[in-house]
Amino acid sequence: MKRKFILLFLFITAVMSFRLVKPWQSKFVTLNSDGSLNYTADENGNVLPDFSRVGYYNGDKEIPSVAVVKTVSPSADAETEIQKAIDQLSTRPPDQNGFRGAVLLKKGTYIINGKINISASGIVLRGEGDATRLIAAGTIKRPLIDVSGKGKMQELANTRTQIADSYVAVGSKSFNVASSDGYRIGDRIIVYRPGTDQWIGDLKMDKIEARGGTKQWQAKEYNLQYERVVTKIDGNKIFIDNPIVMALEAKYGGGQIFKYDFDGRINNVAIESLACESEFTSDTAENHAWDAVSFDKIENGWIKNVSAKYFSYACVHLHPWAKNISVVDCSCSEHKSIITGGRRYSFCNEGQQNLFIGCSAADGRHDYVTQARTCGPNVFYNCTAIRTHADIGPHHRWSSGTLYDNIVTDGQINIQDRGNYGSGHGWVGVTQVLWNCSAKTATVQSPWVNGKNYCIGLKGQKSPGRFKDRPDGEWEGQNREGLQPQSLYMAQLKARKNSF
Repeated sequence: MKRKFILLFLFITAVMSFRLVKPWQSKFVTLNSDGSLNYTADENGNVLPDFSRVGYYNGDKEIPSVAVVKTVSPSADAETEIQKAIDQLSTRPPDQNGFRGAVLLKKGTYIINGKINISASGIVLRGEGDATRLIAAGTIKRPLIDVSGKGKMQELANTRTQIADSYVAVGSKSFNVASSDGYRIGDRIIVYRPGTDQWIGDLKMDKIEARGGTKQWQAKEYNLQYERVVTKIDGNKIFIDNPIVMALEAKYGGGQIFKYDFDGRINNVAIESLACESEFTSDTAENHAWDAVSFDKIENGWIKNVSAKYFSYACVHLHPWAKNISVVDCSCSEHKSIITGGRRYSFCNEGQQNLFIGCSAADGRHDYVTQARTCGPNVFYNCTAIRTHADIGPHHRWSSGTLYDNIVTDGQINIQDRGNYGSGHGWVGVTQVLWNCSAKTATVQSPWVNGKNYCIGLKGQKSPGRFKDRPDGEWEGQNREGLQPQSLYMAQLKARKNSF
């Protein structure tokens, strides 16, 4: 009888506690009863951008299950057998969905003295979960699995045209150009935002307090290139698939568009269900494998159910020309390196339109991080970090358009002017959005000019950051339960798909 009373008391308490949490919505975006969203513009017309078109095929396609074509079992020469299977598969014609097939690594341990290379489209490298262990042996710094195409992005001659609007707001998916002649729906374009001396001067990034190795920002290093697709043309008005994530202002050089090719870039490549480890000689050793998985010059791929232990840098490192990659349910722990700059970036993104979802990290420094001049949109969603040694967030030198959604950490999340940290990190970026995150402390500041950063529904302590006099970001609902929608990314994805 007493036990029944206790259970009833606990049930009533839980119900009452649940009812005491009053749902609330952000002033920046509200959720309607039909699942649609309303956005509130600021004085310049900027809104929170739509982050839903990230990841594999912009979230429009489910990650497929690709049939096994080659199977490899553990052996004394397994590294050679794996590479041979991949190389043979690379010569196979892709099917109607763009896949050549999967190489299955049966359960067991595989010693890799060099690295596994994938340089052709349509290949999946798959294990049998934790039972398939890849060990990066030896004392060479390298990625264990290196996925990369070739060549570089090439501007198509005589296609560049000026954006005619004096101000293109954040969140915009259209703008006027001097001439739309020669453009068609489906064209792949670069939205080009030039770096200017005035912009750097107004950001005060030419006046970083100097110490050994400090480099003041140079305009020529900040010519930003956002990859987009033309979805509609109305006269000289161009519509694009993904939004503007950094305001284009005439006083800072405005913007331009041009068409491009990237012939050597590969696609439809995936790494699945592998346990990756690196050999090491001590807890602070660095003469061993750096990344478990590295992607560059690739679009529309995924990395799923991959674990990484004992690497110096990352489980997953997406380089600048990795685009539309989904990183799903991966984990990174027990890094082996000294604990200082340039190490332990568990999930590092330098590319565009990438999605990290359901990942976990332990013992890292910058666990969910973007690097210099990372162009969005990009999303980190529903990820955790424990035993952190530094902070989560954009790391340095101006990332634009990143959503940190339901990130939970026992450490810090920071968006600020980092000043002369490193070689002169300065302002980390703009249109950086924290949504319903939990952290021990957080700093969210907005740059002197050219946009805002946002902290909505944070559970944690507000920190003044490196410099207390920097402009505060847009803070709302700190330590307030009940934010709706719980996930901005998921709400935006649902709203977009419901609008079809």
